[in-house]
Amino acid sequence: MARAPNGEVFPLSATETDTPVVVDEVRNAVVTRFSSALGDAVVDSFVKPGDDVWIRVRTDSWRRAGEAARELGFAYFDFLSAIDWMPSPFGRGEDDPTEPAPERDTTIRQGYAGGDTRMQVLARVVDLTTSLGVNLKVDVADDAPVIDSWVSVYAGANWHEREAWEMFGIRFAGHPDPRNMYLPTDFEGHPLRKDFPLLARIVKPWPGIVDVEPMPGGGSDDEAGE
Repeated sequence: MARAPNGEVFPLSATETDTPVVVDEVRNAVVTRFSSALGDAVVDSFVKPGDDVWIRVRTDSWRRAGEAARELGFAYFDFLSAIDWMPSPFGRGEDDPTEPAPERDTTIRQGYAGGDTRMQVLARVVDLTTSLGVNLKVDVADDAPVIDSWVSVYAGANWHEREAWEMFGIRFAGHPDPRNMYLPTDFEGHPLRKDFPLLARIVKPWPGIVDVEPMPGGGSDDEAGE
């Protein structure tokens, strides 16, 4: 600490409370524009200064959010996918199967801009004139995993939604062709849900106990031939 001529005491070095707050006015403006267009359909948002934007919207306003994005100049559709935030009840593949199972935190945390459900759909769109992107996310009801399709808004969402249906079991109302892309049509279950048992990981946990065959001329072969 040091004392100024007028008697005021001040620190010689900066503290955590002196760290300046970084404000990203450009990305904050993006949130403002979406909030103006969607009103109370915007549930929450998060801006990571100099990095990215996340905006969560109401489930019943998902299609309207896509339409608003196009109207606001975000004409480029980057991707759409889903996230199951539930911690896996089967543990982690990296766990040592010879050791007792560790105690796990089963709390569901939905990431930036929060959430109220286990599964969410996330889509990214970009304004090509400014190169700014925004991540739009929406809660998907646990008992009825259905949201509106974006295909009529962004044609590129077609196979992304098909993949999300196949892997997560989320139905996109209004999708013109919801067929499987990877799995047989009679396949039961959705492999990217955290409660889907991956047999390969149960039988041989990743990275697995590799069954190594002896090399030709190895010690065991030599001993056997003597």
